[in-house]
Amino acid sequence: MHQSTDSAYELGFRSIDEDAEVTDCPLPVEGTIPEWLSGALIRNGPGRFEFGGERATHWFDGLAMIRRYGFEDGTVRYTNRFLRTDAYKNADRADGPGEFATSGGSLRTIARWIRSLGPPESTDNANVHVAQFGNHYVALTEAPRRIAFDPETLETIGEFRWRDDIAEHMTTAHFRRNPLREETIGYSTTFGRPHQYHLYGVPDGTAVREPIASIRAEGPGYIHDCAVTENHIILVETPLRIAIWRALSPFSAGLFDLLDYDEDRQTRFIVVDRDSGSVVAEPRTDPFFVFHHINAFEDGEELVVDLVAFEDDEIVSALSFESLAKDAFAGAPEGRFDRFRITLGDVSVSRSRRYDGGLELPTVPQTVRAQPYQYAYAQATDRRGANGLVKIDANAETATEWWQRGVYVEEPRMVPRPEGTAEDDGVVLAPALDTRTERSILLVFDAESLTELARARLPHVTPFGFHGRFFRS
Repeated sequence: MHQSTDSAYELGFRSIDEDAEVTDCPLPVEGTIPEWLSGALIRNGPGRFEFGGERATHWFDGLAMIRRYGFEDGTVRYTNRFLRTDAYKNADRADGPGEFATSGGSLRTIARWIRSLGPPESTDNANVHVAQFGNHYVALTEAPRRIAFDPETLETIGEFRWRDDIAEHMTTAHFRRNPLREETIGYSTTFGRPHQYHLYGVPDGTAVREPIASIRAEGPGYIHDCAVTENHIILVETPLRIAIWRALSPFSAGLFDLLDYDEDRQTRFIVVDRDSGSVVAEPRTDPFFVFHHINAFEDGEELVVDLVAFEDDEIVSALSFESLAKDAFAGAPEGRFDRFRITLGDVSVSRSRRYDGGLELPTVPQTVRAQPYQYAYAQATDRRGANGLVKIDANAETATEWWQRGVYVEEPRMVPRPEGTAEDDGVVLAPALDTRTERSILLVFDAESLTELARARLPHVTPFGFHGRFFRS
């Protein structure tokens, strides 16, 4: 019996177990996958939401499960595997893991660190993103522990540790590669007197961090993502603050309990010169919240920073299971494509809207990151009974959209054709949930027209995931 499209909450947030793990499973394909597409889309996200007999309270809290879609000669093969971490092994305990909101959760250890003035014992439930550092493939979260895995089998290798003394009590799961400098930028946050953000770079082909700058944090702010241009790094410190005083309370639980949105405070842009590590501008503007950046680039004396802006932090609580149970994703506020121009000379910032539809989980072609670009791809979010796909022309301020009733599209990734010359010559890969067939699917689109080229059906439903990357063969 098929469920209605409104049952997406039940399907997309339903746990699976070890019995649903498959290895190198060939997927049936409707349509045609281009034969030039060679490599693997590797994604991260939650796979299980029950701990010690209780259900997690927030989507962000599930146990990490890696998914791999391997492409070769027009075929796709699928592997999924839970990370075998301490969090996974201890999941049946009453004080099992959480990552963001659930009591007993991972970032509750930050509160313990503040109380004891000692280092936190953070979770290793790395369920947010993946990255490659040298020969290491690594699963990431915002707690300062990372898990290495095999990129073919997805078997857990063990904890990945940096061999440096860069401090971190929280860290980013969103590393930003700058192809113009052949490096990847990351950052961490430390709590103390003063609170600080620490920026660093990882040169391509290495697993070595090089410190860039340490910057005084106000709040400190909860910063989920960052932006890079050829010569600058930009942190956006919104009014969503980590309430350190509240962490002193014995009744606080996960990071969710420690967040405060101060609507009377402005949003602060922190612009850092990549070469000197100095802060060259700190313009402020009316308050807003952001999870994810789209792209950034330099335009003469101005920096252009494109991101998905929310009016406030309501999106954070809207993704709790209590809120999702009421109206699935339809009750969540909409993010908007906003462009900010920072003038370095007079240290000012202006704001304009490039696309008025709801969107999240944006990406741009790898070939134009950190430089002027035309096209962005994202999950389209403003229709009931579906999440779509949108391609936005940031120059013309127009958009092409793809929707299908009952299909919930996740984060898209644009993969350029190796011999292509146009910015949008390639394909867009997007996992999705088809509530009509009660299966997860992988959609393949032509990146120029958003015409559906193929869809591959998985052997089961996987919970909605977060982020991933495409790794070429």
